[in-house]
Amino acid sequence: MKDTIPVRPGEELDIQAVERFLRERIEDLPHAPLEVEQFPSGHSNLTYLLRCGEWEAVLRRPPFGQVAPKAHDMERESRILSLVHNVFPLAPKPYVFCDDVSVLGAPFYVMERRKGIVLDSKWPQGVDNSPETCRRVSELVVDTLVELHSIDWKASGLASIGKPDGFMQRQVEGWVGRYERSKTDDIPVVETTARWMMDNIPASPQATIVHNDFKLNNMIFSADGLSKVVAVLDWEMTTIGDPLSDVAIAVSYWDEPGDADSLRSGFTSVTSTPGFITRHEFIEMYAAKSGRDIASMDFYLTYAYFKVAVICQQIYFRWKKGLTQDPRFERLGKVTESLMHHAYRIATQGF
Repeated sequence: MKDTIPVRPGEELDIQAVERFLRERIEDLPHAPLEVEQFPSGHSNLTYLLRCGEWEAVLRRPPFGQVAPKAHDMERESRILSLVHNVFPLAPKPYVFCDDVSVLGAPFYVMERRKGIVLDSKWPQGVDNSPETCRRVSELVVDTLVELHSIDWKASGLASIGKPDGFMQRQVEGWVGRYERSKTDDIPVVETTARWMMDNIPASPQATIVHNDFKLNNMIFSADGLSKVVAVLDWEMTTIGDPLSDVAIAVSYWDEPGDADSLRSGFTSVTSTPGFITRHEFIEMYAAKSGRDIASMDFYLTYAYFKVAVICQQIYFRWKKGLTQDPRFERLGKVTESLMHHAYRIATQGF
């Protein structure tokens, strides 16, 4: 089952430049021409498959055009992977980082490729989707998040990647600010929701590693019936902070059959397939396995939907300003509005 596509127009790489760079830094690279394809999913950094004979790797680079300040930090993502991989092997191993923008016009890094199945908006053809399989996948997702949050980050040398004190206040203030800087259309509920979040920040539990974008399609499952997790991807926003923010982000992408069409028009997921646990069950299962108190989940879920809405808005802003031509992004203005209204409903009515 092929998981790549030809490189999208406007997102091509200078293949010769990449090959020269790799041959200078990676030993035993086969003497075969370098081939490049693209992984189609994702709306942030661009991800490419590099193939040279039997050798394969993955290249990550920022999107083309103007990007938000401090976003798409390839050096940080590569460094985090190096640290996390040692204590959480589901994080792929990075091979080499390049800060010479003359090679591709932006920093990038190359990491190992993990093969398997990614579950996204449509169920892969030929893969069992029985209720038993879907239930097992649900539990694997929760178990993986619990495992990540159980790592002793101080003993693992990860203290330098984040500042847990005041984490949620900085997160709320940061995402509200990002929305203001990328605002295009008026969404009246945003101001009320932002104020509610600032007034209701709870005391955080003990800090953990926080992936910050933990969701089903950032995981790779084994091809033998989805029996185990092969990899967790996209560590660009990883830090040390409040683990319940990770739970809420995962839940905000967790689709259910009864969701309103306006909400499901955003990022639909195969989690609406019979057998997957519900969002409430996800939260309760995580609480039971981690021992953490979930009494303040209304706050975390409001924050999570607000954050996802801002991510959509930032991408839509770039599309509307002509900084990217990807036709997928035209719809994200409506998606942002829908997610903001959902965040407002949770804040005012509860989850």
